[in-house]
Amino acid sequence: MANNADGDDDRGTRGRSGRRDVLDIGQGGSRRDGRGRDRDDEDDDRPRRDDRRDRDRDDEPRARRNDDDRRSSRDDDRRSRKEPTDDRDENTDRDANKGDKGGKDAKADQSEKAGKTDTGKQDEDAKSQEQRKKRRPTVLIIVAVVALLAIAGGLYYYLSNRGKVETDDAYTDGNVVSIAPQVSGEVVSLDVNDNQFVHKGDPLIHIDPRQYQFTLEQQQGSLDTTNAQVVNQKLGVEIAKKNFPAGLQLAKANLESAQATLALQKQNYDRQKSLPKQATTQQEVDTATSNQQAAQAQVDQAEARVTQAEPVQQNIAQSQQQVSQLQGQIEQAKGRVDQANLNIEWTVLRAPQDGWVTRRNVNKGNYVSAGTQIMSLVTTDLWVTANFKETELDGMRAGQQVAISIDAYPDLTLRGHVDSIQRGSGSKFSAFPAENATGNFIKIVQRVPVKIVIDSGTKPDEPLPLGISVVPSVMLK
Repeated sequence: MANNADGDDDRGTRGRSGRRDVLDIGQGGSRRDGRGRDRDDEDDDRPRRDDRRDRDRDDEPRARRNDDDRRSSRDDDRRSRKEPTDDRDENTDRDANKGDKGGKDAKADQSEKAGKTDTGKQDEDAKSQEQRKKRRPTVLIIVAVVALLAIAGGLYYYLSNRGKVETDDAYTDGNVVSIAPQVSGEVVSLDVNDNQFVHKGDPLIHIDPRQYQFTLEQQQGSLDTTNAQVVNQKLGVEIAKKNFPAGLQLAKANLESAQATLALQKQNYDRQKSLPKQATTQQEVDTATSNQQAAQAQVDQAEARVTQAEPVQQNIAQSQQQVSQLQGQIEQAKGRVDQANLNIEWTVLRAPQDGWVTRRNVNKGNYVSAGTQIMSLVTTDLWVTANFKETELDGMRAGQQVAISIDAYPDLTLRGHVDSIQRGSGSKFSAFPAENATGNFIKIVQRVPVKIVIDSGTKPDEPLPLGISVVPSVMLK
């Protein structure tokens, strides 16, 4: 547009020069053209200008059309910018029109320049059209490739996400074992550090075992004493098996002897009673009576001894029962000895499973009490607990494949499967379950924990701590 404006200004200047020449002729002065030259000198150049004018006459209509197109484009540009056309441009256009009519020389020069300009523009247009024609197949190919890639990407996204449900409300989970000593005492040795991996049976801490060794010795002595008593009582049973039958036989023999003595004394008494008073004395009668009574007492005593000696088997069984009682005391003593040995064994606290030591809060020299937690052990069992919305459980079944991405390791992808779905939402097992039967009710989408077992993809150099965020994607179909 700037070039068009400059051309219009030149034409306006040439038109004004033509008008000044006419005025100069009317005033009778010397004839001068718009550039200050004498008209007489210009007459000499007139044949040459006429030839050039004839040569350019054919180009005048095209130049005029080009000028009209430039003015139209300039007016359109001004209208598009909503700029008012100033008076100077209007005067310039009028002067240019007058100059075209009055000054043929200026119009010829302008026509020549316009012809050259149109020729250059036509050449440039032809070149640009040719270049566009050459670039058109490449552009079409690029557009087609981009369209195919977009379609392929959309199709892949649709196929890969069809029948898949995922959630970011998921975390790694596992078993955590609380480690606590079963005996009290001073820690004399600490065998593990924080986050150390231990195997089942590896020692964790050592507690001073001396007091438990003293208890073991005492209980062992009590056990030995009870064993000796049992041996002695067993010998007594063997003796009782012979003594009690022999005692019964002795009692019976004593009874028979007492009965024989009683019979003799009774005969003596009867003899003294049968004699006349002159043949005996009262003393002899009294003596016979006393002997008879003494013999009767011995018989009664012998009979009592026989009665006492008769339960022979019962007496033997009583001796055997005492042996059994002592054997029970032996078992008690053995239990106390075993407890003492177990306490000594418990002074060395060992790992119950394979895992990593965490949250250790004990050091060498501390006094620990039985049942006090001193550390935790994270086992090697690992799974994912994913809290899916209740609207996402449709079609979810145990055994479905799961792809697991981990926020901590973006380049790591694990593979697993759905193990089970919890029989209750998370809010149902919370400390304060919702009371939906009271007050106003607002429906809230519940979440249900789903256990996902990891099958493959873990790396030894990339540990998976419990509780880190993961994103499981369950393939429902």
